[in-house]
Amino acid sequence: MTVDRKKVIETQIELSNLIGCPGHEVEVTDYILVKLEKLAVDKAWIDPLGNVLAIKEGSDPNGLRIMLDAHVDEVGFMISHIDDQGYITIETLGGIDKRLMLGSLIQFHTTERKRIIGVVGTSPPHITRQEDREKIPPINEMFVDIGCKSYQEVRDMDLDIGSVGTFYTECIQLNNNVLLGKAFDDRTACNVLLQVLEQLKDIEIPHTLMITFAVQEEVGGRGATVAGFTLEPSIALALENTIASDVPGVPPAKMITKLGSGPAVTAADRSLIVPKKILDRIKTAADMDGIAWQYKKPVYGGTDAGNISITRSGVPSGVISVPCRYIHANAGLLQVDDIIETIKLVVNFCKI
Repeated sequence: MTVDRKKVIETQIELSNLIGCPGHEVEVTDYILVKLEKLAVDKAWIDPLGNVLAIKEGSDPNGLRIMLDAHVDEVGFMISHIDDQGYITIETLGGIDKRLMLGSLIQFHTTERKRIIGVVGTSPPHITRQEDREKIPPINEMFVDIGCKSYQEVRDMDLDIGSVGTFYTECIQLNNNVLLGKAFDDRTACNVLLQVLEQLKDIEIPHTLMITFAVQEEVGGRGATVAGFTLEPSIALALENTIASDVPGVPPAKMITKLGSGPAVTAADRSLIVPKKILDRIKTAADMDGIAWQYKKPVYGGTDAGNISITRSGVPSGVISVPCRYIHANAGLLQVDDIIETIKLVVNFCKI
């Protein structure tokens, strides 16, 4: 199996640079719909919640209905207050470590998809007590400065209560095998899923593929829940971007995954215990091409697979992830080789 490395990198950069906060994912879903037009799916549509759904019919009417899920949203922010001097207060959409915030650049999306850049600030150190400087205030006690001097000036920029934004980070290639950017959780899996469909475009397989590019995962897996109900899959696979904790100070027992060790396979997390038949299918898929893979250490996190698994009468579900350092931060770091090996593993999973 040959995967186009250049296309993988280009797609990763394009997806990373889009803005798609929970409930406001249209920029990403528009991009994906255009891509799907060239990938020989039999049907593609957007459901009432905003998920992009697609079906690629299999050759066997009695074959499995395999749901492949990747979520399109990223952690971000929503404006909760604008004061008379034009300073903006925000709340988080998804889990973000407050230690990352002070001094970070944020980009807000206007209704016309214009980007407004600001910086996260707090009182300057010169006028605060030392004990205060050693404390990190809650995110909703920080402020975002976009250079305006009044509430009305902010409104004139087409921002208001409920406007959303995310970190301002341009995705870049550090070397032949390493990319740095925002929103790798879960645009990496969106990339994987698009490349899987490219690989299977001209191949007949017995199973029907039920494709979901899901919205609102970061706020509770809402998109995948309704998609699983709609599509009625036999089995499901959530494609994710997961925590790589191979950094200084982390002992082996807490090293959730490592970069460069291939796709991460979940045995269990806080939302799901993966059935043996799904794990066996993943292992068989890896053996087909000698794909190196690693376990994601149990307990940590949860994914769309947990929600899909309990739709209707139950759906046996698993998770395959691309490792990434610093997810849910203003910049993550991953290896292209891990993305490519994940693509190969998912293709084989569909072909068995």
